[in-house]
Amino acid sequence: MLLAAYAALALLLVVALGLELAARRSHSPTAAAPPGANPAFARFQRGFLRGYLPALAADWLQGPYLYKLYQHYGFVETQIAVLYVCGFASSVLFGPVAASLVDALGRRASCVLFSLTYSACCLTKLSHDYLVLAAGRVLGGLSTALLFCAFEAWYVHEHVEHHDFPAEWVPATFSQAAFWNHVLAVGAGVVANAAAEWLGLGPVAPFMASIPLLVLAGAVALKDWDENYGKKRALAKSCTDGLRRLLADRRVLLLGTVQALFESVIYIFVFLWTPVLDPHGPPLGIVFSSFMAASMVGTSLYRLAVSPRYRLQPVHVLSLSVLVGFFSPFMLAFSTTPSQESPAESFVAFLLLELSCGLYFPAMGFLRRKAIPEKDRPGVPNWCRVPLNLLACLGLLLLHGADHGPGTRSIFSACCGLMLLVLLAVGGLFPVVGLFPVVGLFPVVGLFPVGGLFPVGGLFPVVPHDAELWLPPPQGQPDAPEL
Repeated sequence: MLLAAYAALALLLVVALGLELAARRSHSPTAAAPPGANPAFARFQRGFLRGYLPALAADWLQGPYLYKLYQHYGFVETQIAVLYVCGFASSVLFGPVAASLVDALGRRASCVLFSLTYSACCLTKLSHDYLVLAAGRVLGGLSTALLFCAFEAWYVHEHVEHHDFPAEWVPATFSQAAFWNHVLAVGAGVVANAAAEWLGLGPVAPFMASIPLLVLAGAVALKDWDENYGKKRALAKSCTDGLRRLLADRRVLLLGTVQALFESVIYIFVFLWTPVLDPHGPPLGIVFSSFMAASMVGTSLYRLAVSPRYRLQPVHVLSLSVLVGFFSPFMLAFSTTPSQESPAESFVAFLLLELSCGLYFPAMGFLRRKAIPEKDRPGVPNWCRVPLNLLACLGLLLLHGADHGPGTRSIFSACCGLMLLVLLAVGGLFPVVGLFPVVGLFPVVGLFPVGGLFPVGGLFPVVPHDAELWLPPPQGQPDAPEL
């Protein structure tokens, strides 16, 4: 698999570059000057990215060799599964309280705290002690919660409240951050591979390489950023309001179901890709970079699909992402058959899942912003993350709870079932007649005939067409057609 990994990475990078250029050409230029033309804004933006990007790079460096490190220390798959579960459980514990903690402690202080806790997490990887490694996973869960809460909260407050830049410019910064995040993810795999394999420093090397980047991120925040605080918010009220919104709005409930099921499959795959591919001798860092390049391809495809040239709706792209994601565990259930393993097919299946992730996350982000009121956005995702992490934990513990357990193939079969439920949930977001014309491939109202074996309005009721979930039409064109 050595040559296949390098060839896949090169091919995917070329495709991603071509799609990104096509996506940029497809978006109509605006008459207004871009935000980057404002020197003060450009300077502020660079100051934020100087602290944020090293933090992201440090996070990505730890991805390729985590499972390999535990295996290198002599732990069996069941023990490694429990360590991963510690990380997932930590996310359940710290996720809901992270926003309140950041607001109370201070956003800049929380960014510095992130650099300290994540550095400590990396240092625990030097230990062979199982309990120390488990504590490191708990620290990793706290650090991840801070990473995806503190930095963004600090930036938005400074952008709007301190510098008084237009709120419409905020997406420009996070769009840049998202682009560089993909680049850093691909580069992190190559750097991790170089440290662990080319230099022969072993699987702990990428974790040690993360520490200087974390120190840099914390130092930039401490030296160059001003402190700001958020409004005190009652955690119980935020969670209660989020649950009320989740149960009252069918659109939000369907989106939450999609998030919990789809992302739990992703979490399980994060655990499984190394034990599936590693016995066949691939360079794990390059394989990881290939995964990230496939995700880049998916994101660029999304931008191209929703551009004014093609005008696909995000809900349709979400459907496509789930359909692609369904075939990944389906392929893996066959390619991991004992004594008949097909590593090349497994590698392609993992790439398909990453491609579907690149399509899924921007589409889901758009739909959540449209469907969930701003005041409920902190609470609703917290409720979705609980079943998400519980499903991932149960999948790993139940199917790897004993040496004679059903094993990896059973996990992939279960993931197929979860993805099928996701397909049904996505189908409930819109009448499928809008996706397939009545005179087209499915001349029935819906993917399944009404009153048939699987009516669309059964398990996941169809949501009537809601223009809020659609992209606005270009100027001079009629609104999106009713579904």
